[in-house]
Amino acid sequence: MSFAPHSSARSGGGRGLRAVCAIAVLFLFLFAAVNPTFADEVPGPARADRGTEARFSFVAVGDALIHRGVYEAARKSKTEFDFKPNVRLLRDRIRGFDVAFYNQETILGGVALGLSTYPCFNSPHEVGDAMLDAGFNLVSLANNHTLDRGEKGVLASLEYWKDKTDIVTAGSYSSQEDMDEPILFEVNGIKCAFLAYTTSTNGLRAPKGKEHYVAVYNADRVKEDVERARDAGAEAVIVSMHWGAEYVFTPGDQQKTIAKHLAGLGVNLVVGHHAHVVQPVQMVDETLVIYSLGNFISAQNEMYKLIGLMVSLDVVRRGEGDEATVGFENVIGTLLYNPRRSVLGRYVVVPFDLLTTEILKDFDKVHKKYAAYVKVDDTIEIRPPAKVPPKAPAKKK
Repeated sequence: MSFAPHSSARSGGGRGLRAVCAIAVLFLFLFAAVNPTFADEVPGPARADRGTEARFSFVAVGDALIHRGVYEAARKSKTEFDFKPNVRLLRDRIRGFDVAFYNQETILGGVALGLSTYPCFNSPHEVGDAMLDAGFNLVSLANNHTLDRGEKGVLASLEYWKDKTDIVTAGSYSSQEDMDEPILFEVNGIKCAFLAYTTSTNGLRAPKGKEHYVAVYNADRVKEDVERARDAGAEAVIVSMHWGAEYVFTPGDQQKTIAKHLAGLGVNLVVGHHAHVVQPVQMVDETLVIYSLGNFISAQNEMYKLIGLMVSLDVVRRGEGDEATVGFENVIGTLLYNPRRSVLGRYVVVPFDLLTTEILKDFDKVHKKYAAYVKVDDTIEIRPPAKVPPKAPAKKK
């Protein structure tokens, strides 16, 4: 399997979208064989000839929201940080997927710009280093904090990302020409386009004439972007959407309206974030919509802000040319927990299938509660949590 950014993509070369090793493929095959519900195909376009089938694996997590508490816990010296321990439990999983998405909620302007926390963020470059090391290679830079540190912040962020290899970013651009040119990449013979937008910038505005610093959602603009991507040969269009209301578990009218518009344009996959809590994964016509992945890593407090979602799936193209269809299989959700402190360390992201009662008491009940927000129909299967050990029998008096 291979990932090949096209020359038009904002990438520095190519360390991202990795091949799945033979052992992993065999494991997934055996897993699907004994777990048929995890191999069901999401309703979508009619199947075309399997003889012309192509596919790639995709995984997505939510917001990297780097508050002061997170970067201070990762500090190694006055100017050095290490965030790799925070994501170490997911590294082997993420690196097994061809395409791995996350939303870089806080700009990576680096120490030289001056680190800052809420409400106007700037984070160390090492955040990105850790995420890339973990295997993420598709990154949204469009969100309500993109303009937090003004023009200097945007340019410092873009400078960090421009030299990274095999990484594709979207949503923040150094010029209007860059913004207008389709961002394309190819995986296993499937040509993809990546677009990213935000519906809010917290009232901040880019300098006049430099609106390309952040892609603000506009229905007409998106229509043009999708059409340009299709004209450039994109067979699968992926759109990152920073949208909706914060801390709400159900999609609002804005999200539903935008999702319907994107589906009408023929967008294949919508990856949503901004709510900082998990929301449903559903089909809107023939478009798979992940409404909100919640936080991936942050220093927020309440339990509902500490539960994130990782969604994995296969993107499948059947047929060729005008007869080709794109659908999805093996859509699986894994809930994640990101506590401030645990026996594993500070701000370590833990999948629920690795949890213990030492890390989170009654984690099975917590899992049941938040899984219900994500799975509202048959679109997605939720990976079960780890088994809760039996309680020790009461001592006889």
